[in-house]
Amino acid sequence: MRPLRWGILSTAGIAQKAMLPALQAASGCTIGAIASRDLARAETVAQRFGARAHGSYAALLDDPDIDVIYNPLPNHLHVPLTLQALAAGKHVLCEKPLALSLAEAQQVCVAAKRAGRVVVEAFMTRHHPQWHRAKALIAEGRIGRVTGVQALFSYCNTDPGNVRNQAGIGGGGLFDIGCYAIDAARFFFDAEPEAAACTMDRDPVFGTDRMTTGAARFAGGGQLGLMVATQSALAQKLTVLGTEGYLELDAPFNCPPDHAAHLVLDSGADLLGQGREILSIPATNQYQAQAEAFVRAIASPMPQPMTDILGNAAALEAMTRAAASGLWEHIHSDQGQAGDEK
Repeated sequence: MRPLRWGILSTAGIAQKAMLPALQAASGCTIGAIASRDLARAETVAQRFGARAHGSYAALLDDPDIDVIYNPLPNHLHVPLTLQALAAGKHVLCEKPLALSLAEAQQVCVAAKRAGRVVVEAFMTRHHPQWHRAKALIAEGRIGRVTGVQALFSYCNTDPGNVRNQAGIGGGGLFDIGCYAIDAARFFFDAEPEAAACTMDRDPVFGTDRMTTGAARFAGGGQLGLMVATQSALAQKLTVLGTEGYLELDAPFNCPPDHAAHLVLDSGADLLGQGREILSIPATNQYQAQAEAFVRAIASPMPQPMTDILGNAAALEAMTRAAASGLWEHIHSDQGQAGDEK
């Protein structure tokens, strides 16, 4: 199988800092072209990565020498450009959150099924061996039955020009980083949440949620607790609690690719660390691992499930409603199997 030829929609920071270097290193991948509405900017970035340049998104989507589109555009452009890419016969790896509503997510899944193309929401975290090891320890029964997931994700960004601080285009903490907590809970519970609650503090100028605390309830009593902030100190922590112990993931969302990760396994024997074991996980570029997993998904004869796209969108939508209503909101479980075929 020849390498997949990737086209990059925009010269976004995440593309330049993370995804493009990862694609250079990934097996089965080559960077074909980079598009920007500013051709000169596209040419500058393309030259750095040995790619061709396009002066419009449409030109990239129409490029017959591109197999896969990577979409790191602002949140409100994820669905429109993903739909256009699918209509052009391209596979799509779209940055999170892929959709700002469940209806949008369903629309993408239906379009992917109709086009016979793979579309994946880019949660690179799922491809880090730290997460795989934690999931394996759970499967081995090392912490008993999972009862809770606690997630903290915070950074400080007060730039009014940054897309994360623009409410009208899907900015704010819940959509930008709260989605990681939701995806983590779904991953470690291996189930869909049933209801959500949420409270937000919004920036008086930006209108975006700068501090959000949320909860989700799973069948059998399991719970997710999340806190995400966009104007606080840099912090990341993920704890998976069980009936017989717990796991703590070090730098669970943005573990540097050149640093080993650490996973704490604690039996809960006491509060002094007597039952604590610290496991070292080899340094991994999770963006490279994500790209290589995407290659395998395309090559696989098995249908590519869409349940993660739909599940994440349903939970985000419920938390958004809960923040407005002040009530627990039902998470629609009738996602169906829209697009559950490749």
